[in-house]
Amino acid sequence: MASEQSVEHFKGKARLPVFAVPKRYDIHLKPDLVSCRFAGAVRVSVDVVADTRFLVLNAADLSVKESSVLFKSMASSSKELHPLDITVVEVDEILVVQFDEVLPHGVGILEISFEGILNDQMKGFYRSTYEHNGEKKNMAVTQFEPTDARRCFPCWDEPAFKATFKMTLDVPSELVALSNMPVVEEKLDGFVKTVTFQESPIMSTYLVAVVVGLFDYVEAFSPDGTKVRVYCQVGKTSQGTFALDVAVKTLDVYKKYFAVPYSLPKLDMIAIPDFAAGAMENYGLVTYRETALLYDEHHSAAANKQRVAVVVAHELAHQWFGNLVTMEWWTHLWLNEGFATWVSYLAVDSLFPEWKIWTQFLDDFTLGLRLDALAESHPIEVDVNHASEIDEIFDAISYRKGASLIRMLQTYLGAACFQKSLASYIKRFSCSNAKTEDLWNVLEEESGEPVKMLMDSWTKQKGYPVIDVNVKENNLEFEQTQFLSSGSLGDGQWIVPVTLCCGSYSAKKKFLLNTKSEKLDMGELKSLSNGESNLLGRGNQQQGGRFWIKFNVDQTGFYRVKYDEVLATGLRHAIEANQLSETDRFGILDDSYALCMSGKLTLSSLLSLMTAYREELDYTVLSLVITIISKIVNVAADAVPEMIDDIKQFFINLLQYSAEKLGWDAREGEGHLDMMLRAELLTALAQLGHDITKEEALKRFEVFLNDRSTLLLPPDTRKAAYLAVMQTVNNTDKSGYESLLRVYRETDLSQEKGRILSCLASCPDPIVVRDALNFFLSPEVRSQDVIFGLSGVNREGRDVAWIWLKENWDHITKTWGSGFLLGRFVSSVVSPFCSAEKAKEVEEFFASRLTPSISRTYKQSIERLGINAKWVESIKGERHLGEVVQELAHRKF
Repeated sequence: MASEQSVEHFKGKARLPVFAVPKRYDIHLKPDLVSCRFAGAVRVSVDVVADTRFLVLNAADLSVKESSVLFKSMASSSKELHPLDITVVEVDEILVVQFDEVLPHGVGILEISFEGILNDQMKGFYRSTYEHNGEKKNMAVTQFEPTDARRCFPCWDEPAFKATFKMTLDVPSELVALSNMPVVEEKLDGFVKTVTFQESPIMSTYLVAVVVGLFDYVEAFSPDGTKVRVYCQVGKTSQGTFALDVAVKTLDVYKKYFAVPYSLPKLDMIAIPDFAAGAMENYGLVTYRETALLYDEHHSAAANKQRVAVVVAHELAHQWFGNLVTMEWWTHLWLNEGFATWVSYLAVDSLFPEWKIWTQFLDDFTLGLRLDALAESHPIEVDVNHASEIDEIFDAISYRKGASLIRMLQTYLGAACFQKSLASYIKRFSCSNAKTEDLWNVLEEESGEPVKMLMDSWTKQKGYPVIDVNVKENNLEFEQTQFLSSGSLGDGQWIVPVTLCCGSYSAKKKFLLNTKSEKLDMGELKSLSNGESNLLGRGNQQQGGRFWIKFNVDQTGFYRVKYDEVLATGLRHAIEANQLSETDRFGILDDSYALCMSGKLTLSSLLSLMTAYREELDYTVLSLVITIISKIVNVAADAVPEMIDDIKQFFINLLQYSAEKLGWDAREGEGHLDMMLRAELLTALAQLGHDITKEEALKRFEVFLNDRSTLLLPPDTRKAAYLAVMQTVNNTDKSGYESLLRVYRETDLSQEKGRILSCLASCPDPIVVRDALNFFLSPEVRSQDVIFGLSGVNREGRDVAWIWLKENWDHITKTWGSGFLLGRFVSSVVSPFCSAEKAKEVEEFFASRLTPSISRTYKQSIERLGINAKWVESIKGERHLGEVVQELAHRKF
């Protein structure tokens, strides 16, 4: 019984006790933007539902005024109870209020006054800086997900403790004050105004939001009449119009899809200069990095435009999936993030069908596959035992694997059934919390299919299968085993929704693979393809592989496929004959790349397959080709340095056809994807050291340096030019580096700054790389943006970056705290290495420095390092690789 417990009983627990639950918060905050402190008071209506002498809630980094703490029981003639003791347990971030008698059951009011710091950690209630009329100023911003509302006010800071919130702010009179709900009253008292907001509907603490600063806005109305605004720094409103238009249209798309209208009276979206994540779906007040909300017609690339659309659609999806229906606990985070990721593509596809966004979804799909191929992956439904563990599961498993499984399930059940089921789920759990099983139950009821049985095998265990497909006599035999990038054997088994097509997309078959292995009679396949000759036997080989079988049609299943030599040859010819869809061309190459990395396929075989993509023009497929090129170059440089020039020449030749088709300059009437592809191709050729590309890039950069409005270097091709510039830089001639810093300092566009940062450390001279790394830690680079710089460290800079990380580790951990950005430092610097010796060195350094917040990321980074090292050894031992590479390097496509 809680009435007989002591404070010790509440320490070290993953969850708060449930003998008292909050119903309503009345919060009053007074931020001081000069001293960067805030004062506050909260009155919480608490329902005491079991015997207890304690109230246990969350608080962190707050100074609680003990004399202010009071509990008034409404159920017992407004009886006032003063606490016997108040204990702050810092390690668990809880506040334990003890009384000398059992609290009366029913509703009471808990009152607490407190003070805190507007920190510079980009979490809780924090400060962000901006310039106005040449003067540096502070704004106050909240970021509460996952567990940082407790840094702003004492609260029950778990998703299941939903309540209503009434917010009041005392702020300087000239500033804009925003919260989740519209303003209902504003009182002016000299230079301070008190702003009171309408009480919110029921929601979780992590969705509460406050922003105070100097802003302009643009506004429009949804077809339902909801007022939608985009707020940004003064003078940047023109950059908010694209996101505004996307938001207005997206609200209407979701209203129709979920059969439930947006539930708040207004929607504000605001660009924050300092922001750790991409965006945050706070109910009615969505906060964004500037790069994810603002789009400049003249200085943003096509890829930036697409990112804005996808992120806005993702955050607005959360207004239904996450805000209206909320996960019960962080174990079910994927219900929020997986669904928002998937449905954002659905919205963007309806607004911009010419972007072929569902083909681009494969970028997310393969990122999920790559992370989930690690032994140090985690199940989608992951146990969370402490708040410090939550940041690390905001990853490609929760987002990308989650979205991919939803796409797989939608394909299996059918789009119409799936939509109807989701609408039922939203209605049933509106304004409450749900678990994964709740969704499966609704989908089962609506579809009549065994959804829970099927999906439990995908959400409750980590990993996924690779299906080995072989032709044996008159059978097509296939077997599933767990795929691991290390090449090790896993013991997982799944219920796999298998699809295949045979010779054409009109000849399809689908079934559930419930066992480890299965056979298909050739007769079935012949009937599928109208009996066309001997599809898979010797006759087919003699015909040059004219017929083909493709498993996992359009890559809708979350698994990989390994074909025997006969089937692989047939598919390569099908690619060359342009008989396969973009999604299937992508899937065959991505599976082959993963199999090569794991030692299941030779590099020679992968390079030979890549020749089939010599005339590829699809943006998503060529993006994958370029990703694979970059990885092979880095690993091969360690494995077979004597072949690296020939390998690079082969890749340059491979990209020539598409690069020459697009050129440097946009053609009249060309599309969004052409602009994005041009950027990728020229950047890849610059990185490969293609002389003609580098010379043209340098020439155009010189013009751009003197005339920023020149059409010779539009935003899409700037990164290619910046990379080419950095390849000319060395310690005796740093003029190119200084020129890029000049552009960085003169622009106020976050997207342009990010582009430059991603190139500065790509120089082959280690001294310049170190200069760039030190620049990333300077006050000129916002804390959130250092990860852009780290992403640009090339192979030549790996060791410099590692030494730099060790030397600056104390500063880095202090500045980036325990958030997910700290993990990005580790993964960016550690993962690219390729030797067992380096792994040992990394392990020795982190032996005494690991914390729960980076533990999973560190283990994954070490595992990736080990996979690279194993791949290097595999390539070293590959016979005939030199002959293959030499032949390919001199082949003219």
